[in-house]
Amino acid sequence: MFHQNQTVMKSLGKTLKDSREQSRFTLKQVEDATGISNAYLSQLENEKIKKPSANVLYKLATVYHIDLEVLLAAAGIIEESTAPKTLMLNSQAISAQQITGEEEEALVRYLKFLRHEKKNA
Repeated sequence: MFHQNQTVMKSLGKTLKDSREQSRFTLKQVEDATGISNAYLSQLENEKIKKPSANVLYKLATVYHIDLEVLLAAAGIIEESTAPKTLMLNSQAISAQQITGEEEEALVRYLKFLRHEKKNA
């Protein structure tokens, strides 16, 4: 996920839910992979729990294949890095500073669409 300096960071709950959906996991599958109850995961995604332990975030970052720093920052445990993120597309590096927030959301929607199509094929 890209994070630009001039955009507002997503909440922890939204970040976790988006990451889980992009990974195409159910809450039960995440529970099985991490040992974190699906009830607790649901509370995280619905913002009822806003500051889980770093250990919980580490397990989720590992399962979702995202940087732990992203989750720690979304939970307010650390400050978001100001270093620009880079995406590799067809061996071409694209800095997050080159992508607007609107473009980022469009890329995420398109990725969800592609995964949905693949799943239903």
